[in-house]
Amino acid sequence: MVVNHFMPENKEGFLQLDLPVIDLSWKRERVRKLIVRAFKEFGFFKLINHGVSKDIIYNIEKESKEFFSLPASEKQKAGPPNPIGYGSKKIGFNGDTGELEYLLFHTNPSSIYQRIRTLNREDPRNFCCAVNSYVQAMKELACEILEILGEGLGLDDKRTFSKLVRDEDSDSLVRLNHYPPYHGNIEDRLSISKNKDDKVSRVGFGEHSDPQILTILRSNDVEGLQIQSPTNDRVWIPVKSDPSAFFVNVGDALQAMTNGRLVSVRHRAMANTRRSRLSTVFFAAPPLHACISPLPEMVTLENPQKYRSFTWDEYKKIMYSLRLASNRLNLFQLDYKEENIKLIS
Repeated sequence: MVVNHFMPENKEGFLQLDLPVIDLSWKRERVRKLIVRAFKEFGFFKLINHGVSKDIIYNIEKESKEFFSLPASEKQKAGPPNPIGYGSKKIGFNGDTGELEYLLFHTNPSSIYQRIRTLNREDPRNFCCAVNSYVQAMKELACEILEILGEGLGLDDKRTFSKLVRDEDSDSLVRLNHYPPYHGNIEDRLSISKNKDDKVSRVGFGEHSDPQILTILRSNDVEGLQIQSPTNDRVWIPVKSDPSAFFVNVGDALQAMTNGRLVSVRHRAMANTRRSRLSTVFFAAPPLHACISPLPEMVTLENPQKYRSFTWDEYKKIMYSLRLASNRLNLFQLDYKEENIKLIS
């Protein structure tokens, strides 16, 4: 069912829409077609029956809760973010802020251990084990999705995307997010949220696309994720929470490699004013030296090459020089003037 909410001129609107759901236990041929369709139309889908152990999910959420319940002085020992580490409200290096705190890890096990051991915890092993187990499960799940996608796109080598993620120098990340409840006075609360369900809230993490290849997100039972409508950039589609599922979206690098056939969806997270929201996000990324370029199979007379080649390291440097909501990938379009890229490098 689709329900349009009234949208005055120059104001945001919201669209209640049944977003794509993919069951990984379905026949592979069906899953292939549905993943390609979902990524073309929305750049996003909900994944159920994914095969990830409930224990792995339980352990990462338990350790995440324990970390975010620490005193601020203890959490700050894992920061400041550079961008790896603990951060609160400040997002990136260019003035973006949000109503959240987070802990960002590189997925290298030694990096995870070094970050966790900075905390005053008697035994960091449980936290390290929970993060490492989650990372390994997400890496396998991401690669499975990417290989099914490779088949669905008819690539000569279905592992074209997954090989970048499995590379020992992969720049993949995992981030634990905590969106605290709002503790302002009643007037502030009423000005932020007008409906009885408290679904109109502050922005927790602002509008953006993910720069990597693929993102896999899981959250607790508190809603907050919204994706931008593929047909109207002033309309947002709220995503219903489901702690048993994962939410998968296309990143900029995958959009570039598929020459724009797949969409790097813009999204944001709202901070519910009454309940804490916890989410865990895995960002599947290539190595820094990897060359990102439209694949030959994706370039045709009808769909000529849209993006120039670039390394992942080059893209990251551009990303960190821009605000969160910037359309970074536009800078790498072949019809974009080179001097504009140099100006912000």
